[in-house]
Amino acid sequence: MFDFVSFIPRAVVQGIPLLFGSTGETLTEKSGNLNLGIPGVMYVGGISGVIGAFFYEQSLSSKADINGFLAICIPLVCCLIGSLLMGLIYCFLTVTLRANQNVTGLALTTFGIGIGNFFGGSLIRLSQSDVPSIALSATSAFYHRSLPFADKLGWFGKVFLSYGFLAYLAVIIALITAYVLRHTRVGLHLRAVGESPATADTAGINVNRYKYVATCVGSMIAGLGGLYYVMDYASGVWSNNAFGDRGWLAIALVIFTLWRPNVGVLASFLFGGLYILHMYIPSGLNLAVKELYKMLPYVVTIIVLVFSSIRNKREKQPPQSLGTAYFREER
Repeated sequence: MFDFVSFIPRAVVQGIPLLFGSTGETLTEKSGNLNLGIPGVMYVGGISGVIGAFFYEQSLSSKADINGFLAICIPLVCCLIGSLLMGLIYCFLTVTLRANQNVTGLALTTFGIGIGNFFGGSLIRLSQSDVPSIALSATSAFYHRSLPFADKLGWFGKVFLSYGFLAYLAVIIALITAYVLRHTRVGLHLRAVGESPATADTAGINVNRYKYVATCVGSMIAGLGGLYYVMDYASGVWSNNAFGDRGWLAIALVIFTLWRPNVGVLASFLFGGLYILHMYIPSGLNLAVKELYKMLPYVVTIIVLVFSSIRNKREKQPPQSLGTAYFREER
C-alpha cells in the first residue's frame, strides 16, 4: 500500500523551497516586474546563509559553544542581505535603466549561480574537505529541529508538526502576502502599478518605489527558499549545483496558482510530491520506467503553461504590464 504518512512530510519538505520562490515571484510580478532571475536569487540566498554559518562555526572553539539564537540569526540575516542585493541589481537595471526584463532575469540567474559556485568552492577549499561539499551540521540542527512533542502524536505529529520553523514561516508568509495583495490599500496600489503604471502614476502612486519594494521584498522571500534547502532539507550540506531546477519550477508555480500565494501553499506541496513520486511507485528493476516517473513535475509544468496560454477570463491573466518597462514621458 502507498505510505502516505511518510510520503506527505517528504512532499512538504520538497515543496517548501518552491513555496518561498513562488511567493516571492508572485509579489514581484504583481508590480509588473518579470524576474526570471529567481533561480539565481535563491542560489545566492542559500550560499549567503552558508557563508554566515561557516564563519560563525569557524569562530567557535568547540561546537558545544554554539549559541542557538546566533546560529539561526546569522545565516538568516546573511541570506536576506544576499538576496536583497540581487533584487536591487535587478531593479536598478530594469526599473532605473529600463533594461529588458527577460534578458536581465536570465543574466541574473547565470550570475547568481556563478557567484554561488565561486564562494561555495572557496569555502570547500578553506575547510580542507576531502569531498566536494561542506557540512554545517551544528548550525543546521537548529533549522531542522521540529516541535518537541511531535513524536508523541503519532501520524498527526509526523504529517503536521515534524518540520523546522522555516517551513511554517513559508506558509505564514504566503498567507500574509495573499491577504496584503487582496485586502489592503498597499496591495491595491501594487496591483494598480502592475496593471497600468501610467494610470497609477496619474493617481499619485510612486510607480518606481512600488516596483523596487515589491521586487526586493520578493527576492528576500525567494532567497529564504535557498536557505531552507541548504539548512533544513540538505541538513547543512552545500555542494555546488546541487540546488537543481527548483527555481524554475517556482516560477512555473506562479502561473499554476494564477498569481495567488494562498493557493501556492497546496500547489507547492503537490509539485513537491510529484518531485519524489518516483521513489514511491514500484518500477522493479526497469530504470527506464523510473526515469519516466521523474519527468512528472516537468510534464505538469508544460501542461500548465499550455493551458495558461488559452485562458480567456481576465482574472486568470497575468498583470497587464508584466515584463514591460515604464516610460513616464510616454504617459
